[in-house]
Amino acid sequence: MTAQFLAFDLGAESGRSILGSLREGRLDIREVHRFSNEPVRVNGSLHWDVLRLWHEMKRSLDPLEGTRLESLAVDAWGCDYALLGERGGLVENPYHYRDSRTDGVMDAVFGRVPADDIYAVTGIQFLPFNTLYQLYAACEATPKLVEAAATFVTVPDLFNYWLTGRLTAEYTNATTTQFVNARTRTWSHDLLDRLGIPGRLLPQLVEPGAVLGELRRDVCGHLAGTPVIAPACHDTGSAVASIEGGRRRAFLSSGTWSLLGTEVRAPIITPRSRDLNFTNEGGVCGTTRLLKNIAGMWLLQACRRTWAAQGQMYGYDELLAAAGDDRHAFDILFDPDHGGFLHPPDMVSAIAGYCRETGQTPPEGPAAITRSILESLAFKYRVVVEALEELTNEPISEIQIVGGGSRNRLLNQFTADATGRVVLAGPVEATALGNIAMQMVGTGAVGALAEARSIISRSFPVERFEPTNQDRWNSQYPRFQEYLELTCV
Repeated sequence: MTAQFLAFDLGAESGRSILGSLREGRLDIREVHRFSNEPVRVNGSLHWDVLRLWHEMKRSLDPLEGTRLESLAVDAWGCDYALLGERGGLVENPYHYRDSRTDGVMDAVFGRVPADDIYAVTGIQFLPFNTLYQLYAACEATPKLVEAAATFVTVPDLFNYWLTGRLTAEYTNATTTQFVNARTRTWSHDLLDRLGIPGRLLPQLVEPGAVLGELRRDVCGHLAGTPVIAPACHDTGSAVASIEGGRRRAFLSSGTWSLLGTEVRAPIITPRSRDLNFTNEGGVCGTTRLLKNIAGMWLLQACRRTWAAQGQMYGYDELLAAAGDDRHAFDILFDPDHGGFLHPPDMVSAIAGYCRETGQTPPEGPAAITRSILESLAFKYRVVVEALEELTNEPISEIQIVGGGSRNRLLNQFTADATGRVVLAGPVEATALGNIAMQMVGTGAVGALAEARSIISRSFPVERFEPTNQDRWNSQYPRFQEYLELTCV
């Protein structure tokens, strides 16, 4: 018998539905439907078009008439949220995390609750777009709108509500809000009270693998009654659920963001982890993902937009091939997480400005810029891996890169060279596979997560990259660290 599972995987640039088929201990997947996810700017603010996403999700179900699904599940990006009114309707369209409304808000929050107090409770990395600062900004700017809301939901929880009619907050995604007590795995109402954020808005927390309910008939008649599972609703949580974590291995979920960390049994919340700005995000089966957010391929995506606006259309393969030319090696280096790269109107100009500030000659042309992005990311990965070893007191000998970025063979090799660790690349569809893994656990198709991970490992082999040219990379590392110290605050 073949068991089939449907994963909705929503990313910052696109969404898709993936059908997973489990038969005789092997898992096959195929894409059912893919659609774009383009934010919309209205009155100077950047929003997600969630109704368009919902329309495309429902369209994904049309080709499955006659298919028997064991379950379906949704994962998406973290931090962003929606406010619902008393009848469950949207109070306003959800804001995009790159909207400028949170500029300067962290300092205002810290004026009411010290950063050390927030970190001691939540263990979450300080990022200006964390939900804590987004909702605080909303409470300050539009208090009547927040007062009119009946419920707060993160983005995947919103779609789960529309699928089932049940309002919940899946734990792994809830931790990205910086509202959750990492040790008790509950909402931190005391923290919200101190900031004047209404805790009454928060729904019930549920763990990944929970059955949320059945698919509503008005969503899709021919699949009505299909169980809807909460996977790790945070896309990185799902990606990590697909592979073995911990045990001398780091994971690197590579896409718009690079999320680099390791799986641990309990949060690591110390003054040192606070100083290093590491995050303790919720993981599956009671684990914690100790990791750091790094800017990732957002830098190159934003450069491509700049070039496209100038009439220069470059594909990723074309840029990576050009960047492989060693004539551009180590021309410039920079901190990928410099604040000026968060949402600049022109990323190429932002990189050039950074170079002038740090006494470097700005790179000329797409090949040189792409090379500088990849080398800087690889060096930043080394910084984070070394910090992980310090925090966990465990050596890391392997880095497994998952997600779309695992196809970037040039960056994979640079990562091995810069870090001196073996790099395992794949699976590409780790997020959808982790989503399906937790569906298999939630429906009882497998006995435990370890069995699901073993099935994925057998079904989707990885590519191995060994470190080379280490002397060359080691000689440049101190230079990168100087730029890091110069720009980090």
